[in-house]
Amino acid sequence: MTKHWQNNKERSTPLALKAIRWVALHLGRPVARALLYPITGYYLLFAKPQRQASLHYLTRVLKRPATWFDSAKHIHAFAATILDRVYLLTGQFNKLDITFPAENIPLTYSKNGTGCLLLGSHIGSFEVLRSYAVSNYPLPIKILMYERQAPMMVQVLNALNADVANTLITLDGSPSGLLKVKEAIDNGTTVGLLGDRIMGEGTEKTVTCTLLGEPVKMSTAPILMASALKVPLIVFFGVYLGGNRYKIHFELLAEEVILQRKTRQQDIQAYTQKYVDILEKQMLETPYNWFNFYDYWQSSE
Repeated sequence: MTKHWQNNKERSTPLALKAIRWVALHLGRPVARALLYPITGYYLLFAKPQRQASLHYLTRVLKRPATWFDSAKHIHAFAATILDRVYLLTGQFNKLDITFPAENIPLTYSKNGTGCLLLGSHIGSFEVLRSYAVSNYPLPIKILMYERQAPMMVQVLNALNADVANTLITLDGSPSGLLKVKEAIDNGTTVGLLGDRIMGEGTEKTVTCTLLGEPVKMSTAPILMASALKVPLIVFFGVYLGGNRYKIHFELLAEEVILQRKTRQQDIQAYTQKYVDILEKQMLETPYNWFNFYDYWQSSE
């Protein structure tokens, strides 16, 4: 099984992605959603590492041996969120039923001129907030992205909306990305990043946390960044509920991440585990929403 997410190669092609985009925009969502079934079948049959990763994860989260049918539901949910990115990026929000919480925490900070870090994950759809915020809310937002994971998908989909594409701050290992983050925060902008993947094996600081009863390595970058910038850290999910329904969830992880000099490592561990605990709770509530199709627990199988 693939041991690290960066080793997963894109199985799509630019032509296939553009074809799906064309179908979505010209033939409508019902036709496009019908195509998700053969797409799901293809990945279930021919994407063996991703299928195995799905089955191993689902066995953990469902607390029973996962079946191929379970994995098909998992892959279909992922494909559905990718399809809906087309409608989100083109501003066709009327096709989707998006529920926001009564308290929009990052918007509250933004109105007070305070920037914050929005810590997401590969649960559901991050796009549901980014596109909606750009088009419908006075919420200035930038997104940190490691584009090398899916360059074709990023390029093909982001080409649909220059305004949304311009919210990206690309992480490429240079200091320029972090400088742009600080500049955005200083201007009261919300900066979003995904916290449930390690960017490079052996090149990033990690701590070991417990997720679904098993040890897993997690990046310390979000905690260190929030501590250095002295900004609130908010966990976010754009949960896919099936059909055309999405639910936005915000949860304040820390008003300010404080790392004491004498207990710095323990503090980093505690904040990171708190994030992982929030992830686990959401996984258990919506198990088919977690889209990390690789050997997340680094098993020896």
